[in-house]
Amino acid sequence: MDKFIIKGGVKLSGELNASGSKNSVLPIMVATLLTTGRSVIKNVPDVDDVKHMIKVLEYLGAKVTFKRNTLLIDVPSKVGYVAPYDFVRKMRASYYVMGSLIGRKGKVDASLPGGCAIGERPIDLHLKGFKELGCDIKLEKGYVKARCKKLKGKEMFLEGSKGTSVGATINVMMAAVKAEGKTIIKGAAVEPEVSDVARFLNSMGAKITGIDSPVLTIDGVEKLFPAEYSVIPDRIEAGTLLVSAAITGGELLLKKCNPGHMDAVLNKLKEIGFKLSIGENEIYIKSSRILKPVNIDVLPYPFFPTDMQAQFVSLLSLVDGISIVSENIFEKRFMHVPELLRMGANITIDSNKAIIKGVKKLLGAPVMASDLRASAALVLAALAAEGESEIKRIYHIDRGYESIEKKLRKLGAKIKRVEE
Repeated sequence: MDKFIIKGGVKLSGELNASGSKNSVLPIMVATLLTTGRSVIKNVPDVDDVKHMIKVLEYLGAKVTFKRNTLLIDVPSKVGYVAPYDFVRKMRASYYVMGSLIGRKGKVDASLPGGCAIGERPIDLHLKGFKELGCDIKLEKGYVKARCKKLKGKEMFLEGSKGTSVGATINVMMAAVKAEGKTIIKGAAVEPEVSDVARFLNSMGAKITGIDSPVLTIDGVEKLFPAEYSVIPDRIEAGTLLVSAAITGGELLLKKCNPGHMDAVLNKLKEIGFKLSIGENEIYIKSSRILKPVNIDVLPYPFFPTDMQAQFVSLLSLVDGISIVSENIFEKRFMHVPELLRMGANITIDSNKAIIKGVKKLLGAPVMASDLRASAALVLAALAAEGESEIKRIYHIDRGYESIEKKLRKLGAKIKRVEE
C-alpha cells in the first residue's frame, strides 16, 4: 500500500492540462454493451476506476485495450448478465451495468453497490425507473435481479427526496434507448456527465432530446451501433488543481478544461478573492493578498458540487474569518475534517454544516484518507502546510485522479509516493 510524503510551503506555479472525466467515462464504457462491435473512446483518464471497469467489461465478455488515454472496446454478440459482488463492492459505478444490460438483454443480476463510505446512497430511483419501463425487480441475497420481457417507454418523474440523481438518470436512460416507444424522464439530473453520456448514446444511434435540461425525451430504437467519441474534461480534477495553486499562494494556467461546467466553483474562487482569467477551454488563477471567507451551499448541478466540498474546506481553513459550508447531498461527507484538525485547522461540525474559522497556518502531520475527495483535500492541505505530512490510504485518490503527484510536481510541489 502506497502513501504520499509531502513537504509543504511551496508556492505552486506553472501550466497543466486537465484529464478526461472519470464520472463520464465509466457509464460511457458500460453503454458500449448496448451494441456489438468495436467502439473507440478517447480522452480517457488513466485512473483505477477505469481499470476496474475494464475488468467488469471483460468479465461480461468484451475485449478491451487501453493505451495512451484511448479505449478500444470490442463487444461480442453474446455477453453475460451477472455483475458479481466482488466487482460492485469495489466501485459503485459498476451498477451502470444494470441499465445497459436491461437495454440489451432484458435481464441483469447485479450486486448492490459499494464505493466511497460517504453516506447513504440508495438505488431506489434506479429501480423505480426500471419498473416504469416494465421490469420485474427482485432483491435476493444482496443482488438486484431485473427481468423484462419487453421494455416499453413511459413518462416518469425521477427526482427523489434529496433532489435529482445522476446515477439513476444515466441508468434509466441507457435502458430506455432500447425501449419500445417514447420515454420522458422528468426531474432528470443536468450534470455535464449526464449530458456527455446522452451524447455518446446519440452517437451510437439513440434518439435523445432535451439534453442539458431536466426533461429528457428518448425515442426508443431497435438497434445501436459502435461509435468513436471523446470524453469531456473532468471538472472536479480541474477544480482540485485550481485549488492547489490557490491554497499555496501560487498561480496556474489550466488548459484543456471546460470553464462552462465550473461556474459555481469559479464564482466561489472569485468571491474569496482569487484572480481568474477565463478563456474558452482554459483558466488562469493567481493568488491575492486579500482573501475573504465565504458561505457555500452544496447542491446538485449547476450549484456547488459535493465533489469539491472537501477541497474548499481545506482552502477556507486558511482564509481569515468564518466560513460555513453546508453539505446537502451526503450526510457523511465531512470525514476529512478530523484529519484537518490534526493539521491545526479550526473546524466545527454542526449537523450538515462545517463552520470554519480560518487559521494563519497548517502544520504537517500524519493523516489518513477516507474517500476519494477527502484524499484530495488532505493533499491540498499538506501542500500548504508548514513541514512534512504523510498521507496514508492514497489508493482512494488513485481511483479518480490521473498521476496527481506527477502533475503537482510539474508545478513545483515536493510530493513523493512511497510504499508503506
